Amino acid sequence: MADFHDIQRRETGLQQHLTSAQMVMIAIGGAVGTGLFMGSAFAIGFAGPAVLVSYAIGAFIALLLIGCLGEMTVAHPTSGSFGAYAEYYLGPLAGFVVRYAYWAALVLAVGMEVTAVGIYMAYWFPQVPQWIWVGVFSALLIGINLRSVKVYGAAEYLFSAIKVAAIVAFVLIGSYVVFGARIPGIGLENYQLGGGFWAKGMWGMWLGVIVAMFSYLGVEAIAVAAGEAQHPQQAVQRAMKTTVLRLVLFYLLTLALMLAIVPWTEAATQTSPFVRVMEIIDIPYAAGVLNFVVLVAALSAMNSQLYTTSRMMFSLARAGHAPTRFGQTNASGVPVAAILVSSLGAAVAMVINAFWPEQSFMWMMSIAMFGAMFAWFMVFVTHLAFRRRRDREGADRVPFRMWGFPWLTLLGATLMGAVLLTTLFTPAFRLTLVFGLPWLLVLTLVYWRLHRR
Repeated sequence: MADFHDIQRRETGLQQHLTSAQMVMIAIGGAVGTGLFMGSAFAIGFAGPAVLVSYAIGAFIALLLIGCLGEMTVAHPTSGSFGAYAEYYLGPLAGFVVRYAYWAALVLAVGMEVTAVGIYMAYWFPQVPQWIWVGVFSALLIGINLRSVKVYGAAEYLFSAIKVAAIVAFVLIGSYVVFGARIPGIGLENYQLGGGFWAKGMWGMWLGVIVAMFSYLGVEAIAVAAGEAQHPQQAVQRAMKTTVLRLVLFYLLTLALMLAIVPWTEAATQTSPFVRVMEIIDIPYAAGVLNFVVLVAALSAMNSQLYTTSRMMFSLARAGHAPTRFGQTNASGVPVAAILVSSLGAAVAMVINAFWPEQSFMWMMSIAMFGAMFAWFMVFVTHLAFRRRRDREGADRVPFRMWGFPWLTLLGATLMGAVLLTTLFTPAFRLTLVFGLPWLLVLTLVYWRLHRR
């Protein structure tokens, strides 16, 4: 089999301008979006106060993924990332299926985020049709991605910095309200209302893991960005070691404070539990400030997802699995055609939202989850093959290694498989496998047809 350097040479043409700080913000930008600010209501509805355990389990799976993906990325930094690793260590079919499944998931996620942007803008401009805002902000973010990776990295850093500042402010204010102000009806005793911490039982807590996983999806963007990092090995190591810790603190601290301020039965019924928290705290202009933060969160997540999915299409084209033009770059090293085709999710989301507005968010989230979760599952499987082949061939040890191999890698694969299987028994997420398994079959048949030809 050819050396992995052949794949890296095949994917040259992109420019290496991203710093390690920007890479951390890219990962946070993809993972801290509507999943925290809006999707937490679904998780609380499933799990009750035990949603904290749900998000802790999700964080543990994300930590295992970062360990496996980090080791492979330090050894082989390239924009094809886990798709290229699956191609090399599992076979061309695996690389084809993983990249297309993940690409399709993020294309739909891009559309979901930009649809949310239209809803948020209606708060200030209710008389303006939402589709206008969808078009305006889609054009803005596509334009940012088309400029250069340096411009993209700077924009994502700014977006994510605003989100991080808002979360830190929320944690500080919430901590004072819960532990310092001593306001009646606010405190840790709210955890015991409505049946107590385990009001929804172990099954409800496990269902909350599904939403938690959707919230954490996006941390893998670090590995994709490694192909355009200034010093990929060093940047990946720094980014991998800090990103998960920050995400765990952001999610668990904000949820813990939110559940202490708002009874979980009330938080579970809100479009965004953060809105209710702001109302109780009674901060001037809180609703407008929160709307701005959620708007930035959606833009940041969309920006990160558009970048990641365009690089997957670029990798597919360079591997011969997509039209050649999607693998071409301009003078600034930008894969223009790959970015444009990866923007189709905005149009798909607009159509779904126009005909099925009430179900559109859950439908898009359920369908988008499959490709991303499948990609995570395949990262664990690929890591098993990666480590065993390198150990067998006596390859040099990389400075960033997954601990507890092979048991923790196997545990990560088992947990991801269990989460995917659970969606089949959950009405809200049944579309995940109902759509996903036939999609895998279609991709496999397409690959064999192309391969035979």
